[in-house]
Amino acid sequence: MLYTENLEELIFRRHEIYDTDELVILSGYLGPRPVARLKKLPFRTTVIYGMYGSEGIRSRLHNSLIAIQGGASKKSNIFYSKLPVHSKCYIWKKKNKIVYALIGSANFSINGLTTPFREVLAETTLDTFESLDNYINHVLSNSVSCLEIDAQRLKEEVVHTGDCLLTLLDGRTGEVHNVGGLNWGQGIVSHTRPNDAYIPIRIQDIRNFPDLFPPKQTNPMDSRGGRRQRHNDFIEIIWDDGVVMRGLLEGTQTINGIVYPKQIGSSPVKDELGKYMRNRLGVPLGQPVRKHHLEAYGRTNIEVSLLSDGVYSFNFSKTKSK
Repeated sequence: MLYTENLEELIFRRHEIYDTDELVILSGYLGPRPVARLKKLPFRTTVIYGMYGSEGIRSRLHNSLIAIQGGASKKSNIFYSKLPVHSKCYIWKKKNKIVYALIGSANFSINGLTTPFREVLAETTLDTFESLDNYINHVLSNSVSCLEIDAQRLKEEVVHTGDCLLTLLDGRTGEVHNVGGLNWGQGIVSHTRPNDAYIPIRIQDIRNFPDLFPPKQTNPMDSRGGRRQRHNDFIEIIWDDGVVMRGLLEGTQTINGIVYPKQIGSSPVKDELGKYMRNRLGVPLGQPVRKHHLEAYGRTNIEVSLLSDGVYSFNFSKTKSK
């Protein structure tokens, strides 16, 4: 059986069909939100970050995983492979024997598991279980616990992108948008709430950082009025204060014939971002955010960098506005 949709729920509900007491995940890249969700499963879990061996890990992602490991029971463990491994394997065991397994292209991250038709997972056959078990044990024997990593070995640099400063001001007025951006929910629109917000992505941001915000892909199964629709890609956002948020690259803008996202929102709750920003700025919920709030806080932009596949660092620390 080949799976192309709802991969996250497939992984987190497969134990309802198969009698299992352990889940082992090997993934080229990891996202903190699905790793944290493993704590809710009623059995032991092991997660291996495969590409640590060649790329290391950025400190903000590492700190998020450390927090998850520290908050989890001893039945959940996170490891980093010293071998560079790009594989994606999901293995369910009973009494240390494989009872079911999926392999494919989907990383264990929100971005890897939630975009329909972009990644696949396929069931393995019984005759592959022994070889698969040997492979996983080989990787695990060449891995270290996330708790054993020396802080000096962590990488602060970003992946191929640099640091992009996304301004929170309207380029035409120099103020915060009246009914867009952080104030999207301030307009009289039936489908928005007062704290709904998004962070604009401008054309120059994409031109200056082409690898940071990837082009939008067409969903081959979605059609409205005969027009093919574009995916809104889910991402994971790790803020400078440690908060992890599920985000969405949404909207569309065309640059040289290529369609890119136009903004970043929170998902599935659209006002999660707006409430978070108002709390940091000291603006009462439901009230508009103005330029003087940002200036009093200390900056009018958010520094964005890529930590891993679909995992972003958002820095809104109190520094001088650039």
